[in-house]
Amino acid sequence: MQERIERLLKMFEISQQDLELVKTASGWLLPQLDDIVGEFYEWLGRQEAFEVFFAGDTSRIGRVRDLQKGYWNKLLRAELDEQWLRSRQQVGAVHADINLPNDVYFAGMLVFTKSLTDRVAEARGTISDRKATTDALVKLCFLDAQVSVEEIARIQREKIEESNRAVMEMSTPVTPIWDGILLLPLIGVMDSERTREIMNRTLSSISLHNARVLVLDISGVGVMDTGVANQLIKITRATGLMGCDTIISGISPSIAKTLVELGVDVDAIRTTATLRDGFRRALKLTNTDVAASLNA
Repeated sequence: MQERIERLLKMFEISQQDLELVKTASGWLLPQLDDIVGEFYEWLGRQEAFEVFFAGDTSRIGRVRDLQKGYWNKLLRAELDEQWLRSRQQVGAVHADINLPNDVYFAGMLVFTKSLTDRVAEARGTISDRKATTDALVKLCFLDAQVSVEEIARIQREKIEESNRAVMEMSTPVTPIWDGILLLPLIGVMDSERTREIMNRTLSSISLHNARVLVLDISGVGVMDTGVANQLIKITRATGLMGCDTIISGISPSIAKTLVELGVDVDAIRTTATLRDGFRRALKLTNTDVAASLNA
């Protein structure tokens, strides 16, 4: 974690001298922190987001203000250690959890930064190099915001990936429809990532259900390219290695034409035009007497 802090300092060109300037300025700024935070909440109170996230909850406002003062107290002392990094990541996590809009967050950071630099500008005779101190404060505030935004982005990526996984699971239901027969209806756009997931789920289901035939229905797939076609061939080969025959049903005229134009070895796969034909063929492959099975 310390290595990451060093990397961030280097990226934002924050030197030890910058940190020393901020530490020196903290003697002037910290006694004014209550006023700075107060100005921030005056600004925030004029924003629509204030009602959305606080809705008149004065106790919550008080807790957040205290946390904010504690945090800025540490930052203005230029204590950029692991505790600071974790606390800033936690702030990002909270913002991601409540879906705080980025424009509100960045505008708020701008208001806070301006309050700090305005006070540095007023510190005639107290802060010797006001310009260098202002520059150091701005860089530090930008770095601080970056840590939070990075955490927000990480959490959002995880949410998107989790959502994608859930959608993929719902869109690739491998279902037992008869003894020894599985059905996998495919709908929507196919890509390499989705076909890999289909491969994994299919092979697991074949093993779980001791399936002898898989009916892979692609009547809901509108477009097929070379990559997807080859992946489907790989699925049929992999299922074959597990002793399970695959029937690809729902071959539309356009997809049939595409498969031929792509040079796919259609002799290597079993295909039918409709799901009904595919199911009928699956019953024959498993030597299933439907009437006998229903009367059993």
